[in-house]
Amino acid sequence: MARIAGRPAEFSAAADQIREARLRSELVVQEIPAPERIAPDSIALAAGVMRGPRRAEVVEGSVDSADGAGRFVLMHDPDSAQEWGSPFRVVCFAQAPLEVEIGVDPFISDVAWSWLVDALEARGAEYTYLSGTATKTLSSGFGTLEAQGDAAQIELRASWTPLGSDFAAHAEAWSELLCLLSGLPHQGALGAAVHAPGALVDEPAGAAAPAGDAATEGR
Repeated sequence: MARIAGRPAEFSAAADQIREARLRSELVVQEIPAPERIAPDSIALAAGVMRGPRRAEVVEGSVDSADGAGRFVLMHDPDSAQEWGSPFRVVCFAQAPLEVEIGVDPFISDVAWSWLVDALEARGAEYTYLSGTATKTLSSGFGTLEAQGDAAQIELRASWTPLGSDFAAHAEAWSELLCLLSGLPHQGALGAAVHAPGALVDEPAGAAAPAGDAATEGR
């Protein structure tokens, strides 16, 4: 297998596509070190939803946002190809606050999952072995935290096997999902590409899952 800078050529090409993905302009995105020991080769992105003037408050190394945050990882491991159905596997995470009235909706987890499926289809991201969890959390403050009142949050963790050669589409679908969870509308036009590690983007603008899936593990 051909290698570029010590990495398989097919992974290097896929990683370059991820870096050039046209993500939602409401996101501040940064390439971060991938979790260790999950695969021989991987690329990871972190993103936060930043609205209006708050974009100027973001400092290097801090893209998480109270409005919504997420992670995207593309893994490459030829030894897992039989289990995954491909040498590649995507793992992603997205969370955002909800209005309490929406958080108590018994179907909100189903809606959040449907947004992921819709985002993948809208971006033309072919996939198989999709799995994951959608979790809603309701909380109430007491004692010295009583002033915080009630709060709600939605969290989605998912993984799937990308098919075809368009890896950027999968990162773009993740960016769409994160924005939808954060209450932003669907958007046809995408924003700026991912910058190099440490740099921030500041331009406005179906089968059963394999055993031992990483999607439901904490990251």
